[in-house]
Amino acid sequence: MSGMPIEHRYETVNGVRLHVALAGAGPPLVLLHGYPQTWFLWRKVAPLLAKRFTLIMPDLRGYGDSGKPQEGYDKRTIAADIRALAERLGLERFGLVGHDRGGRVAHRYALDHGATLAGVSLLDILPTRTVFDTLDREVALNTWHWLFLPVPDLAERLISADPEAVLRFFLRGWAANPHAIEEAAVEEYLRCFRLPGTIRATCADYRAGATVDLEQDADDEEARIEAPLQVLWGSHGKLDARGPLEVWRGKAASVEGHALDCGHFLPEEDPEQLARALGDFFTPLLA
Repeated sequence: MSGMPIEHRYETVNGVRLHVALAGAGPPLVLLHGYPQTWFLWRKVAPLLAKRFTLIMPDLRGYGDSGKPQEGYDKRTIAADIRALAERLGLERFGLVGHDRGGRVAHRYALDHGATLAGVSLLDILPTRTVFDTLDREVALNTWHWLFLPVPDLAERLISADPEAVLRFFLRGWAANPHAIEEAAVEEYLRCFRLPGTIRATCADYRAGATVDLEQDADDEEARIEAPLQVLWGSHGKLDARGPLEVWRGKAASVEGHALDCGHFLPEEDPEQLARALGDFFTPLLA
């Protein structure tokens, strides 16, 4: 982490105990990780942003060193976790960045609590409903885990039989450059993946994505993200051919963005370009 000071704390909000890493100085930027990772996803980006922003990097409910309750894995509830955390930390207005599952939380947060956002950046995702509504052969082959992880009991039991193999498979398969995720990072992710309740909770995250999240998204079909939206994705990943910028222009009032020269894990595979893009986007919005 380049010697950058990081404060670790625990905050109990919205009925769940969240582990939060904080660093830097300046206007606040909340960074949300995805599956199967933790706040540690931001370890390369944080030193590049910390001189310009105060970084708030929680482990989402069910992930990392945060609590793993039996319920509450729909994105509305997790967005409420982040809203309560922001209130606890005294954040009245901030920027929000979400990668992968964290991007789905950020999308829901922008719909439910958009007045608190200066802007939002979504990394390498399409809207959840779009993914399911366009589930043809190619999409299904690329996102098969969306159909496997929600299976009650069975998915958890199979993953628990060899969590290291599963985690390494996803990290290797979704990265254009797997070497960008160094062994020490893999070991940290594996430590958290093996914590009691993590596999159950992360399967519940995907189960909610295939059920209640879709129902809530259907209820908000006409809703748009009103905060300025940045969309970034990996040119060597699964989204480039699907026109993510055009898809998100149907979901937000103001959209900009571009591809980075990497795979799915933008913060680990191309941290310099990502930090530059986030800095350019959020600096004027948080001035």
